[in-house]
Amino acid sequence: MTFTGKTKNLGLIGYPVEHSLSPVIQNPAIEAAGLDYAYIAMPVEKTRLREAVSGLNSLGFKGFNITIPHKVDIMEFLDEIDENAKMIGAVNTVVIKDGKLYGHNTDSTGFVTALEKKGFAIKGKRAALLGAGGAARAVIWGLIKSGIASIDIGVRNVAKVELLADAFRQYVPITVMDWETPDFQKGLAEADLLVNTTPLGMLPHTDAMPLVHWEYIRQDTFIYDIIYVPQRTKFLQQAQERGNPTLNGEGMLIEQGAAAFKLWTGHEADIVLMTEALRKHLGNS
Repeated sequence: MTFTGKTKNLGLIGYPVEHSLSPVIQNPAIEAAGLDYAYIAMPVEKTRLREAVSGLNSLGFKGFNITIPHKVDIMEFLDEIDENAKMIGAVNTVVIKDGKLYGHNTDSTGFVTALEKKGFAIKGKRAALLGAGGAARAVIWGLIKSGIASIDIGVRNVAKVELLADAFRQYVPITVMDWETPDFQKGLAEADLLVNTTPLGMLPHTDAMPLVHWEYIRQDTFIYDIIYVPQRTKFLQQAQERGNPTLNGEGMLIEQGAAAFKLWTGHEADIVLMTEALRKHLGNS
């Protein structure tokens, strides 16, 4: 692809950003769509965020993604924030139009779209989550918007998570329990969907996994791990050995990127191509 003075700029800000896979999936999608855009990763230290945001606007960027540690702090520098970002409490995508900055969060869309493409209908179902960190807020909001009937959350520190649960209880019944208790583990028998939102099992700690007693989990319960490196965590391996339907976080990553792509360009991203590019980069093709 040839870049000219007419090329429109997109990118990612965070610190660090060397590990980011966003350029890996966005640039092939840009090229496939025949668009004169370029996407780059830009390291921005926490103390330089205000300057960076102002600079990107001044330089005529059309938009950018935000990753750690800026997903919350970015909100004070934006002109408008959409409902998803408000409910999740973080922004991962900014669109710049006519000098104004519009904040979005595409993580919940990515989570839900990947799940629905596997044939799981969320409406009226019961979900159980393992962990309640930053990623969990996007998962919970995505499930709520899609009509989930109830959510049980298993964590190590119940008191720490009650505030998060309170933010969503007006929409759906939510219980928070210590995942080591018999009540939580036995309650997994009622779950139609079990989601690991913790980093347990992520490379390089591939022997780790969240606590589950598989004897309580139905064989038709859908098991979803939002980790994508490795492709099959220990958690998913055990689920697959039992015959449960499973999904890893690859689809969520791709779909949230595709949603951002459409916000910036107005075009649909080539999901297949983005997935192939990601797998090639990770050595999984």
